[in-house]
Amino acid sequence: MSNLWDLSHIQPETRVVLEGDTIPAMFWNGVNERGAQVWMRQKEFGIWRAWTWQQTGEAVREIAGGLMSLGLAPGETASILSNTVVEWVLADVAVLSCGGVSSGIYPTDAASQVQYLCEDSRTKVLFVEDDEQLDKALEVRSQLPLLTKIVVFDMEGLRDLHDPGVIGLQELRALGRDYNAKHPDALMERVKGRKPEDLAILVYTSGTTGKPKGAMHSHRGLVYTCRGYNTLATQCATDERMCFLPLCHIAERLGGEYFALYTGSILNFVENPETVPENVREIAPTVFTAVPRVWEKFYSGVMIALKEASPLQQAAYAWGIRVGGQIADKVMAGQPVDGVLKFKFTLARWIALNNVRKLIGIHRARVCFTGAAPISPELIKWYLSLGVPMLEVWGMTETCGASTGVPATRIKPGSIGPAAAYNEVRIDPDTHEIRVRGPNVFMGYLNQPEKTAETIDADGWLHTGDVGTVDDDGYFRITDRMKDIIITAGGKNITPSELENELKFSPYITDAVVIGDKKPYLTVIIMIDQENVEKYAQDHDVPFSNYASLTRSPQVQELIQAEIDRVNAKFARVEQIKKFFLLDTQLSAEDEELTPTMKLKRQLVQKKYSPQIEAMYG
Repeated sequence: MSNLWDLSHIQPETRVVLEGDTIPAMFWNGVNERGAQVWMRQKEFGIWRAWTWQQTGEAVREIAGGLMSLGLAPGETASILSNTVVEWVLADVAVLSCGGVSSGIYPTDAASQVQYLCEDSRTKVLFVEDDEQLDKALEVRSQLPLLTKIVVFDMEGLRDLHDPGVIGLQELRALGRDYNAKHPDALMERVKGRKPEDLAILVYTSGTTGKPKGAMHSHRGLVYTCRGYNTLATQCATDERMCFLPLCHIAERLGGEYFALYTGSILNFVENPETVPENVREIAPTVFTAVPRVWEKFYSGVMIALKEASPLQQAAYAWGIRVGGQIADKVMAGQPVDGVLKFKFTLARWIALNNVRKLIGIHRARVCFTGAAPISPELIKWYLSLGVPMLEVWGMTETCGASTGVPATRIKPGSIGPAAAYNEVRIDPDTHEIRVRGPNVFMGYLNQPEKTAETIDADGWLHTGDVGTVDDDGYFRITDRMKDIIITAGGKNITPSELENELKFSPYITDAVVIGDKKPYLTVIIMIDQENVEKYAQDHDVPFSNYASLTRSPQVQELIQAEIDRVNAKFARVEQIKKFFLLDTQLSAEDEELTPTMKLKRQLVQKKYSPQIEAMYG
């Protein structure tokens, strides 16, 4: 059981743990070296099915053979439209093994977006998860003349489908077995023919402004970054990870799939996005990476459960988390923890904190990572107080994931840590923009040389669009996106993300967009946490008939006002929020207001809800 003051289990690893200068070369070396070891697990019909490296290799060999039999040539693109499942990984590695370029598509994307991404990437073969995703592909197939075949992972419900352009994954594997029998050396020739500088994957940015851009990553950049990740916090074959974020996003693709491929750690796939809370308790990952929204949701669940606990349980938790906070303060200050405090913390864990960790599913966690969006420093300290090192990393699609990372030996909540050893990070002296340079930086945007030139300057520095500062210890802080900084009518510069993070720390608030550019005061648009607010309403006999009536209820409005008052107390008067508006429609990833990673799109929200915003300034 890991202890917060004992960090020997989180040490940088600089040696190469798996040879190979391309992703497929690494994968096949892994198959040869690790054979019978388990690499992946997925729950099917209530039972966890394990995939050894050998079984994975067999499936990948057959899928790759099938792709070659369909005529997929080296350098041609295959796209994957699916939720995060084992088959995603099999298809991805198979495409790369036969020399292709692999591109992911968000499962929440509409048919028109699928058409644009397939067109832009010149997709020849499209993998889809099931009948729902197939419908999107068939809707736009006539506008995609380069698309030769659609491969379906799950053919349930499609047994009566007779379409020469559509085949099931099992049928593709059968084609592959025949092809491989006739051409036994073809696959390994393709693997050896791929060079480190060749294009490997396309990762499309979520497109909060304009159409998505296809970020190009080479094999060299991916392999280099995988090796680099092991210097941030070591992973090994005994580690268990949970694979649940979208695999078309750089965080799960690089930090989940490829990093696990490199280190041999086990990937456990959740049943679906809704079952994450149950699955995490079953899996109990030893290394856990998630976005702030997930960490906020876990915290909210504990706070709500605590309200229903007995007075004795509440008192035990309050004492335990206070002792944990004392430990966290010392760890953050770099001070030693004395024996008396260690004993009190061991007692605190036994009495209360271990139960909290089990409730979330992090009782075996050596380390947790948070990234992809800002997180409240108070939330990081809360996890530290439970005895779990929570390390913030920062990066973007274009930097192949993490570029900075907080080391476990010196945690500073609110900071994204120093530059990772494998790249350079600096602050531009004039604009205060954070810039990155290194072999992990992407090759550029597909079909958009002018956008590439805007993003990477002549000296190789990537212009990230994030504004930040760096302290004397080399720790960076993000203050905001360059385009998001608010300048009020009174000339005050305000970084909305600070206020938004504090608001999202509330169990009743899922997301918030602070408004105030060229305005006399600040206002905010809030998306409530439906589950927790509904429970509050039921516990306090607040009548409501649907989601909209819940948001308009005077008692719910008072509840949110109290949360805003709590946040306002931490800021100067000029930075305080004067009015708010609650979104009265339930939003999902299919709605245009949300990015695929479930963040509110600031510019779109401001435009769509401009009448409500103007009413707050009326």
